[in-house]
Amino acid sequence: MPTGKLIHGFVLLDRLYLREGTFFVVTDNSSLFPPRDHMISPLMDIGAGHNMESTDRELRFITPEEATEVLGENAILIEDFSAIVYDTEQFMSHFYHWWGEIILGAWRVYSSLNTLPGGPSILPFPARFLLPGVPGNEWKDRAGVNAPLMRACFPSAEIGKSDHWEDLIDLNRTFVFERAMIISRETAHRHPLAGQWAKMVASTMTVDVASDFWEPIRKATLTNMIDYVPILNHHGHVIAPSQAASDRPLVTYISRQGGGRRLRQDDHDGLVNALKELERAGLCHFHVPQMEKMSLNEQLQLIAKTTILVGVHGNGMTHQLFMPSSPRSTVIEIMYPPSYVFDYEMLARNVGHRHYAVWNDTLHTYPKGKYHEGIFFAEGFHGESIPVHGQSVAEVVRERLTARV
Repeated sequence: MPTGKLIHGFVLLDRLYLREGTFFVVTDNSSLFPPRDHMISPLMDIGAGHNMESTDRELRFITPEEATEVLGENAILIEDFSAIVYDTEQFMSHFYHWWGEIILGAWRVYSSLNTLPGGPSILPFPARFLLPGVPGNEWKDRAGVNAPLMRACFPSAEIGKSDHWEDLIDLNRTFVFERAMIISRETAHRHPLAGQWAKMVASTMTVDVASDFWEPIRKATLTNMIDYVPILNHHGHVIAPSQAASDRPLVTYISRQGGGRRLRQDDHDGLVNALKELERAGLCHFHVPQMEKMSLNEQLQLIAKTTILVGVHGNGMTHQLFMPSSPRSTVIEIMYPPSYVFDYEMLARNVGHRHYAVWNDTLHTYPKGKYHEGIFFAEGFHGESIPVHGQSVAEVVRERLTARV
């Protein structure tokens, strides 16, 4: 691997061979590599009673001396960078799982190449995404977000599914990927940090990357979706382009009052009123969108100008991936107390936002390197009566908007 180490579930390799659906690593010393079970798992649903230990069917180590006999004398080159999502569709058709885990985790590991001596300053985007375990459009989410964002961010990239993979098998030839990443959810969850945070991207948090590693993805997506990338000053004002300019920072509260997991109605009203008071005081502009009623273009126009994002734990918080990072950028996630999960905190830490977990009138935040202890789902976590004290949230918003930076 170019960076010298392999990350559970996000294995980046140069000159990875493929024949009849099996990967081959050609090496004189397989002991330099981690156990195979840290690299790949079978293409089967997780938690369905299957044996998920990898076998020679998925990946083999062979020596250069064995290569000619096993692989033949010639290999067909697959150029550039290939992202191989080696999973079934089980967890793909979800905005958070696709963008907040698969794409974010892969890009973080790939971006570690920038930190190498003499490494590239600009990384080429993946030339293709291969989904060997997905027969059709099952990777697309019901809200219709995953695929359009992929086409916006990676307009030249092919997305090949199981029929593409079967074609490679049927040719009965050897292929060699110039550079490839094997992405495997089951394998990623074998990392010790995955047990601590229960997140696929946990293992990637050990990878050193630049603080702005996500910016190429964010900027490419916004440019191709809304034709511009808002530039904010240190106050959170949009100063360019002119059509998006603003004289105050934007606070966005993503309402879930039309969904299953939502606030008590009185608390929702109290939160809206408390945040509107900040707007009336001239501290911010304030919006309360219902994302499901907006076009994707409208959603991104709003998020791309947002400095503080507030919402109940849920899929909409994945939008923070396209918020601009700044010393003031903040994600305030409301959970049923004393529940605690790491989904959107992991995103915030990756892309440079300060994260707060809200338990009614108590807000928890942790500095870099420190984390909440444990995961807990209270009985009302997915319920329709989640409490929140609006004034407590508004006070933190006020502090974030007025603090010296």
